[in-house]
Amino acid sequence: MNFIRRRRASRTVALVMTLVAVAISGCHDASGRPGAHTPEVTRPDQVTDLATLYAQNCGACHGRNGQSGAAIALNNPTYLAIAGVDNIERITAAGVPNTTMPAFAQSHGGMLTDQQVAALVHGMVQNWGRSDARASQTAPPYTASGQGNAAAGQQAFGVFCASCHGADGNGAKLQNGSVTGSLLDSSYLALVTDQGLRSMILAGQIDGSPHNWHSYGPRPMTDAEITNIVAWLASHRVATPGQPYATRQ
Repeated sequence: MNFIRRRRASRTVALVMTLVAVAISGCHDASGRPGAHTPEVTRPDQVTDLATLYAQNCGACHGRNGQSGAAIALNNPTYLAIAGVDNIERITAAGVPNTTMPAFAQSHGGMLTDQQVAALVHGMVQNWGRSDARASQTAPPYTASGQGNAAAGQQAFGVFCASCHGADGNGAKLQNGSVTGSLLDSSYLALVTDQGLRSMILAGQIDGSPHNWHSYGPRPMTDAEITNIVAWLASHRVATPGQPYATRQ
């Protein structure tokens, strides 16, 4: 009897060990469980490479490669040099109130960590910046150093901007047949801040025929001239952009 009992017990132990081994093997091979050679997926808050961060957060507005988007080109060495890392980090983190530029830092309600914001901005500067971006001239400051004068701005606009945008700022037909849009459009002015206007004058465009603050006219523009032009453009803002609407009869 004892022999039979020991034999049965031995079989029971063997069966239990087999079931345990199968269970462990099944856990390792379970669907969704990473295998030994499966790379780990990086957590969203640990992504720090420029390509991924830019594509997920910036490309829709600023263009696929930092240009040709609805918003100002970020793949513009002149803009990166004049704005500087601190300003671009601040804008990226906190956004720009009353515009379509949102805040991206978690501390301001966004999704990115401070480390990711820094990685994004430094990545743009390292990949798209140039040490000679300000040319041989000393660029005007990123932000205006004083109040603008709209009347003086209209005169400066005639010197530096009218050849492309028309004497009245409502656009013009160029020699190549293309037509520039109006800078005084009420909807446009409602969407862009004074700093946005200043940034675009400073950095210019990089699509087509590149130009910026030192290549618009007969000489480089001064801080006061840019500030005055912005003041003149801003003076055309209206309280109800896009109106009046058609009246129903």
